[in-house]
Amino acid sequence: MAKLIFRMNQSLDGYVDHQKMPSGPTIFRHWIEQVRNLSGSVYGRGMYEVMRYWDEDSPEWSAEAHEFAAAWRSQPKWVVSRSLKSAGPNATLVADDVEAVIRGLKAELVGEISVSGPGLARSLTDLGLVDAYQLYLHPFVLGHGKPFFAGPRPPLRFVASDLIGDDVIRLTYVPA
Repeated sequence: MAKLIFRMNQSLDGYVDHQKMPSGPTIFRHWIEQVRNLSGSVYGRGMYEVMRYWDEDSPEWSAEAHEFAAAWRSQPKWVVSRSLKSAGPNATLVADDVEAVIRGLKAELVGEISVSGPGLARSLTDLGLVDAYQLYLHPFVLGHGKPFFAGPRPPLRFVASDLIGDDVIRLTYVPA
């Protein structure tokens, strides 16, 4: 049975706008390995549209960017959206009965399924489907944006912390 993990980069004040938080090579390498080892990913519409950036190679990318793109493209993706009419390569659109689809994925797959997007994570949390939360704390204060938790923080129990590189701390929590 697969585990559903909500993990995102976060500022010290709780926001998840990755475009405003610079990432160094160590955390980027970490994300390449994370994506490479996933059984798949579930995206909300907004995060999926951001991640579509990786669908087509760009000549100015570094070798690491090409490596991340290849890992991201190879994994299956499920996109939860009622407004999108189609999804890109290796992606399945989920417009209805999200709970049944996610429960089915958890039952059928082995390993980890990543959840991306605070709104989607809140919905899946409300359904009791998220198995762990990983907050990647960066040493930046943004002052505004989308919070990691889109609603009230669920009751959580701390289980681990890891230093990634010199300045990012991954905190792992499970439902209490």
